[in-house]
Amino acid sequence: MTADGSIPAHIGAAADALAKLSVTEPELSERLAKLIAVVADEATRTPRFAKSIIGAVHSDGATAAKPRRTGRRSPGIFDPLAVYLSAGESGLRKRLGELDLEQLRDIVAEHGMDHDKLAMKWKDPERVIERIVEKVIARSAKGSAFRSN
Repeated sequence: MTADGSIPAHIGAAADALAKLSVTEPELSERLAKLIAVVADEATRTPRFAKSIIGAVHSDGATAAKPRRTGRRSPGIFDPLAVYLSAGESGLRKRLGELDLEQLRDIVAEHGMDHDKLAMKWKDPERVIERIVEKVIARSAKGSAFRSN
């Protein structure tokens, strides 16, 4: 409640939404109301929790916590094995040649092509392309001894 005893509009809007929901989904409405009450109580008691909630739901991100770096790279732009199977080695080399070093590293990371922990350190894109092509050719031939001719 505000200083004059009135209920702020956003609280009234939330109450109205829960009331509407209770007509068609009474159990869900009750559970949401309990959840909101528990979260609000904890935010009142724990300023750090309140700040975390503000950061999580703040629309412009001004108070949002900085995202933690997970160490994970973006997914590769394409699947090199699929390109190799459809366009051959020359087609794969052509597509890889169109990518920058970071995009090549994304492919290496996504497809586990850095077994010796060296490829991610290389600065020469051609060297990284060679690693990708080498691994793709090896993987495409894997199990060929068991295939019928």
